[in-house]
Amino acid sequence: MQTSKPRVLVVLHLVGGNDALNTLVPYGDPLYYENRPAVHVPEDKVLPIDNHLGLNPSMAPLLPFWVQRRMAIIVGIGYADPNYSHFRASDIWETAEPSDVAYAGWLAKAVREIDPHASNVLTAVNFGRGLPRALSLSGVPVASISSLDKYGFFSNIPGISERKARLDVLARMYMSSDEDEEYHRVTAASAALLGHSSVALRHTGDTGIAALKGADILRSTNAGYKAMVDYPNSSIGEKLKGIAQIKLANVGTRIFYTSHGSFDLHALQVPNHSARWREVSEAVAAFFEDLRLHSEADDTAMFIWSEFGRRVRDNGSGTDHGAAGLALLIGDRVKGGIYGEHPSLRGSDLVDGNLSYNVDFRAVYSSLLESWLEVGARPIIGSPLEQVGLF
Repeated sequence: MQTSKPRVLVVLHLVGGNDALNTLVPYGDPLYYENRPAVHVPEDKVLPIDNHLGLNPSMAPLLPFWVQRRMAIIVGIGYADPNYSHFRASDIWETAEPSDVAYAGWLAKAVREIDPHASNVLTAVNFGRGLPRALSLSGVPVASISSLDKYGFFSNIPGISERKARLDVLARMYMSSDEDEEYHRVTAASAALLGHSSVALRHTGDTGIAALKGADILRSTNAGYKAMVDYPNSSIGEKLKGIAQIKLANVGTRIFYTSHGSFDLHALQVPNHSARWREVSEAVAAFFEDLRLHSEADDTAMFIWSEFGRRVRDNGSGTDHGAAGLALLIGDRVKGGIYGEHPSLRGSDLVDGNLSYNVDFRAVYSSLLESWLEVGARPIIGSPLEQVGLF
């Protein structure tokens, strides 16, 4: 079913570097088991999707998405000259800038294109502590929520009158309207003393006002929402339930961001990798079923990524930082299938012991931006690469 409602993109970061080879398992290739004598998925446990590749058994809740052609699996995704630092590699993905150090997030730029006047302080919502680089850009308001039930200012103060009094003081501090002469007097004085640092004061004020407005709106989302499914009792389950709650409140959010991990499994990988994927798979399946039962699933797509893959050969207990990885795109309007060519495991085809990439992550971004969010890719990632036909 087609929809005229604005499309929503949910971005899920698998923090720490997910092992692509133990996620989409090349069980039909003997080189997989040769390179992974200790850290592998047994062939009889794999969930086959063809006679060569299969999903990790912990991903069973996602198998129906594949069968129904609602899940795209992008293999060999990465970029040239890969970086093996979690922080730098994440920054590269989050700014869409593999060569130079950048600070503006690709999703924040998308928000600016969607809502150039920042008229809706909830166009983007992050579930997690802090603000991810992907959503960082001056002038772009983002609500960052660790817990929807506790989101807001002074939410731990039980007395309504005391809380309101403190909020009034806070609002006065952040007031920046033309009518507030005191604000402009203080700002002008600060500018004279601090020069360009006054920009930071203005940014702080704008951020505070956006947070106050966002908290007021989000408090109202509790009233009309009732989950139609039982979400798993996990941190990612709680985050995706909160995203569903805000999405179903129709407050105009177009981009949601969250993360889960850690996937940085240098040791004891087999049980821990399975556990992480079970948590993700159960939560994602519950999220889409909840939306579907509310008749709200067809305008939502979820992009799942990690900053890099892992090395081809295991280290005896886990795997170390690698290069090319895997990404997933899930949604009712996604053209399911394998995108890209599964990287060769032959030693001569490896790059420093790592899988060679064949899909530039920015080509996927181009498709997400132009074919899903319907904003131009050029202002966000520069010269856009040829799109991957995901929709």
